[in-house]
Amino acid sequence: MEHKIIDTNEVVIRFTGDSGDGMQLTGTLFADASALYGNEISTFPDYPAEIRAPQGTVAGVSGFQVHIGQTEVKTPGDFCDVLVAMNPAALKANAKWAKPGASIILDEDSFDEKGLEKAGFKTNDPIEEMNLKDYHIVWAPITSLTKESLKDSGLDNKSIIRCKNLFTLGMCYFMFNRPLHFTEEYLEKKFAKKPNLIAPNKKVLNDGYNYAHNIHAIPNTYRIEPAKQEPGIYRNINGNQATAWGLLAASEKSGLPLFCGSYPITPATVILEELAIHKAFGAKTVQCEDEIAGICTSIGAAYAGNLAVTTTSGPGLSLKSEAMGLAMITELPLVIVDVQRSGPSTGIPTKTEQTDLMQALYGRNGECPIMVMAARTPSHCFESAFYAAKYALEHMMPVILLTEGFIGNGSEPWRIPDMSKYPAINPPIIDKCEGKFKPYERDLERWARRWAVPGTAGLEHRVGGLEKAENGSVSSDPINHEIMVANRAEKVARVANYIPDLEVMGNQEGDVLVVGWGGTYGHLYTATKELLAAGKNVGFAHFDYINPLPKNTADVFRKFKKIIVCELNSGQFVNYLRGVYPEFAFEQLNKVQGQPFIVKEIVDAVNAL
Repeated sequence: MEHKIIDTNEVVIRFTGDSGDGMQLTGTLFADASALYGNEISTFPDYPAEIRAPQGTVAGVSGFQVHIGQTEVKTPGDFCDVLVAMNPAALKANAKWAKPGASIILDEDSFDEKGLEKAGFKTNDPIEEMNLKDYHIVWAPITSLTKESLKDSGLDNKSIIRCKNLFTLGMCYFMFNRPLHFTEEYLEKKFAKKPNLIAPNKKVLNDGYNYAHNIHAIPNTYRIEPAKQEPGIYRNINGNQATAWGLLAASEKSGLPLFCGSYPITPATVILEELAIHKAFGAKTVQCEDEIAGICTSIGAAYAGNLAVTTTSGPGLSLKSEAMGLAMITELPLVIVDVQRSGPSTGIPTKTEQTDLMQALYGRNGECPIMVMAARTPSHCFESAFYAAKYALEHMMPVILLTEGFIGNGSEPWRIPDMSKYPAINPPIIDKCEGKFKPYERDLERWARRWAVPGTAGLEHRVGGLEKAENGSVSSDPINHEIMVANRAEKVARVANYIPDLEVMGNQEGDVLVVGWGGTYGHLYTATKELLAAGKNVGFAHFDYINPLPKNTADVFRKFKKIIVCELNSGQFVNYLRGVYPEFAFEQLNKVQGQPFIVKEIVDAVNAL
């Protein structure tokens, strides 16, 4: 069979297997190698919902999808060109994500009678049973070949079998003309303290590559040239790591030490772990026993003059609600990062959704407005975290930053920024005042109170959950209460003077405006490009700032005949917009499946208007 190298602009590959098969690592290594090669990438780690499902069952299947391209890549792709399935359950759970005629690589050794039965197949022919005859099926005895490759390595059988993901990765590197040396360097670093593991892992990686090179089952390989990118230093980064780094950058720009008090909760734990690594930058972290302790330690740190942070997901945000009211009424700077997951209650911790917006806006007792922001992509988490900290510190208030499991776990190339181009952060810390200090006396521009760090002579004051007068004394006066409520709301509203205007991609006026927020950005952007290419008169507006909304929001809305709001919930943002702008009629597209949008879903919804 004649071998062909096919040049293409993009390709999507999906790695799937048991949760213990190393699919997340395999996908990450493939993504990293592609990013370092210079491709545009977008990833989607799809963790199993059932964490301890029996091996070989559909419920325990883990997936990792990678979209690599020579040109602009904004999503991990709707469907894959190549599906790798390490067992029958992985094939059964993921065949629906393969494009018609896609290549499917299967570990032949796992497709025995027992494996097929555990996956729920009724026959011994899964290809016929799932009607996959028109797909390019590559049967490879991956487990057997891995054993053969490492029979003289000195590793035990269990360790050898764990290396089958690297054999598979080697096959994929050949198929897509990926270089091996990036992964070989990774293995050298990973096993630096266990040097006896370096050579076996390199060998099985290369043996997988050579096997794919020599078998006739893979007639075509694909070449995706590096993307034309702005000069600079790039790295692959996921959203949680970018969030942590953005907070560290804000700490440096403000001159304040960073404190993070958090309970480790899926999928936000990585932020706490990442901050804990960077003690050299003055970061202090406390892993607390529960969510309430996490935020309360952070409020204490804010009172003491730190850039205070707490991280969580939806159920944790519920538990933090009373303490958020305390941070709000004391007017202390605090960044609350909520990496949203599928809910309610414990919900589906490993799946993504946008279902915490109403909670972020209104989920507290009393009149308790808090600034709410949302990050749009993994790399954008850096900028979002930086500015969340800036607004919290300069305006003396808590700020909720919403990310999602999709962008928190997902990754993309990130150009390391020149921090000299980022603005200074100037918290209103004072060390003296004329006359008696009034803790709630306000700056006339931002409406923020001044920040007196405890221990500063002459600036002694009291904080707490009881309502205060301007001089800091406890007050139950009804008029004062109304004034203070209005002042705290006004302070949030005035942030609109400091955030950027809402921008429109595509047509600046026309028939349909596509509206989104948070991690739906990539899919909405791609859908809008497709609609524009098809001649549709559409624009796309994405909200990074939710409370307050950009000042020009109504002006943008007026320029379009129809507005469709797309979000991964039952309509939380669209209902919020209806309350703020009742003069506009909003259409909506909603999805609550623990999965991101498919571009086609958005295109079809707009075309149906």
